[in-house]
Amino acid sequence: MTDLGTAQRTARKLIAGAARIVGFTGAGISTESGVPDFRSPDGVWARNRTVYYQEFVSSEADRVEYWRQKVEGWPAMRAARPNAGHHAFVALHEQGRLAAMITQNIERLHQRSGLPAELVMELHGTSTEAVCLTCGDRIPMDEACRRVTDGEPAPRCKRCGGLLKPATVSFGQAMPHDVMVRAYAATEACDLLLAVGSSLVVEPAASIPRVAKRAGARLIIVNREPTPLDVIADVVVHGEIGDILPAIV
Repeated sequence: MTDLGTAQRTARKLIAGAARIVGFTGAGISTESGVPDFRSPDGVWARNRTVYYQEFVSSEADRVEYWRQKVEGWPAMRAARPNAGHHAFVALHEQGRLAAMITQNIERLHQRSGLPAELVMELHGTSTEAVCLTCGDRIPMDEACRRVTDGEPAPRCKRCGGLLKPATVSFGQAMPHDVMVRAYAATEACDLLLAVGSSLVVEPAASIPRVAKRAGARLIIVNREPTPLDVIADVVVHGEIGDILPAIV
């Protein structure tokens, strides 16, 4: 088993020698910013009933429950601020070596840390906006949540009357095709993939490190716990992301 110091030194050398780095992040990078955990035994999903996409579009009661959960969780997500891990990716961008930032996260902390929006690919959408499922109009999540608390338990689009839904990808909802295409293209063109804070079990996002390796890129995994893809990584660093990323970048 590689000790932490050796793993960090190896990761630092790989990053220093890379010219086209793609970042790939999951929830682990944002929990240090106070974003609630979804998957742990006491996380958001353990405490709430999952409302699937088809349930949302077909049942008023399910829409009400979905929005209740969103309003309950929004203040903590809204209050989150980028941490040292997010700023490490900004440093790579400022060095001119971050080709793309692919994220499973929905709170836009990468953009708020200073990364250009066009560099960030949100595989699971964003919780900072609500979108009309009919006409595509978007409103800020602050406005949507305010409408719920003001008496609209399942708000509708003011432009066309369609269903308003947080602009995240729900269970049973299709992934954004254009974003996935861009993410795979960036991954195939990179020379190093830096996967941070992801359990690497949720597909199709978890296939991205495999795509990078098949294309000949190096793979660094930084996470608190082991992942199923540790065996294909060039180096794995376990520990607190806010401490590790600045040290290796």
